[in-house]
Amino acid sequence: MVRVALFSCFLAVGACAATASPSGPPPALGFTPGVGGSAESCPEAGEADCLLNAAWEAAQRLGPEKFERLKPVFAETIAAVSDPALKARWHARLRGVVVPPEPDVDFALQTAETAIAEHGWEGFFQRARLAQPPLNFGRPEIMAAAIPLAPNQMERERLINMMFDLAGAPMPGTDGRIAPDRFERETFAHVLAEQMMEDCRSSRFDLARVWTSAPDSIRYDFWQARIEGGAGALAGQVRRGDGTDDTRHVRQTLEGYGAILRQGYCPG
Repeated sequence: MVRVALFSCFLAVGACAATASPSGPPPALGFTPGVGGSAESCPEAGEADCLLNAAWEAAQRLGPEKFERLKPVFAETIAAVSDPALKARWHARLRGVVVPPEPDVDFALQTAETAIAEHGWEGFFQRARLAQPPLNFGRPEIMAAAIPLAPNQMERERLINMMFDLAGAPMPGTDGRIAPDRFERETFAHVLAEQMMEDCRSSRFDLARVWTSAPDSIRYDFWQARIEGGAGALAGQVRRGDGTDDTRHVRQTLEGYGAILRQGYCPG
């Protein structure tokens, strides 16, 4: 999950940068842009292929080197496709592309489990509130990892409510946007947005999203679409990109839609 990647970034003490693959001219698309939908939307039938093609188009416009760097991200996303024929076509397109291995250890989950085992649930809760070791570093990710470890639904909600409090309340005596705890609060907001997307809780997702560092990110548009339906309407936005030559837009598209591929749409 995204929260695990974030925590791994912190432990690496540096930016999480993708390793560039050998560059070269992009291969032929192998499809006709817009087939199965307009330039602005994808129909429900064939939505996955249409949206993945839109992301592929956006990636190609970034140039050969960045396009190559994005191929493993496509391969990782394709792994969640349920349609065998669709998956086979994309595997053929991505032949030879290596998917980055999963981390051997989920450090956030491991830290949460160890802290609960050593201090009990109430002790974990207290240390989380006060940012005491081992929750003095990577606290948002560790608390997020602890959500499924809660002993019951009431305690689960108690933990989530604390995380919302920590996301929304800047350090006393500081301006919320320039407070020294801003990065941690925005990280709390991000992991909460992910959790509320997984829980299909629309209003709480909306609240968490507002507090993130980039609420307009297309990743959150796809996460919202998982709750509300209609991700195909984002096809035009995917194709247009974000106005930069950064790979971020495509990565966030694949990350956001990947949640729908893995989990499906929320009921109702």
